[in-house]
Amino acid sequence: MKHGKKYIEAAKQIDTTKSYEMNEALDLCCKLSTAKFDETVELHVRLGVDGRHADQQVRGAVVLPNGTGKTVRVCAIAKGAAADAAAAAGADIVGDDELIARIQGGFMEFDVVVVTPDMMGKVGRLGKILGPRGLMPSPKAGTVTPDLGKAVTEAKAGKIEYRLDKQNIIHVPVGKASFGTEKLSENVNAVMEAIAKAKPAAAKGQYFKSASLATTMGPGLRINTLKYGV
Repeated sequence: MKHGKKYIEAAKQIDTTKSYEMNEALDLCCKLSTAKFDETVELHVRLGVDGRHADQQVRGAVVLPNGTGKTVRVCAIAKGAAADAAAAAGADIVGDDELIARIQGGFMEFDVVVVTPDMMGKVGRLGKILGPRGLMPSPKAGTVTPDLGKAVTEAKAGKIEYRLDKQNIIHVPVGKASFGTEKLSENVNAVMEAIAKAKPAAAKGQYFKSASLATTMGPGLRINTLKYGV
């Protein structure tokens, strides 16, 4: 894979043999962010689990203390009072059967889908559309719930979902480079602590294999995970 001059110059300032302390890594991430747009800071965590086994899956959601820096468009699928609560909380799109049909027809102008349990039978038909995009609602992520008002509020505030990929790695955004070290550190700690608490009972040995931080266009920096204790 070829990299541009800015990436190569940034990579020269990183010690690849070192595990950086959190604030040091974030300071360097922000310093090396030279793109013309406000780059997203990403956290990548490799876990010592085998996601092929159901009892070693790691999945959940956490509200970032300082948000993601992104305007989140929330789609709420519900009827009656739950639909009213979602609209009052600021959902961008609210509907039931007609909205499901629109999504089946190709409408995808949203970033998060929240739904009441009674609508999941119908929303299940959207699995092939929403699943590959990481948008399928789930109780573990708090996006299937009778309290849609709370779900919408949390999504707007910067709630993110984390889950293992096929390589047993979790990839999540933790804010923008413009946030600065302090706010980014609070967000990263919230995610790491949530992942630590989600450790499956069936997981053996070292849980956090490695973790790194990187901006959208920048190289990764390995970080020290010892403080999270697993």
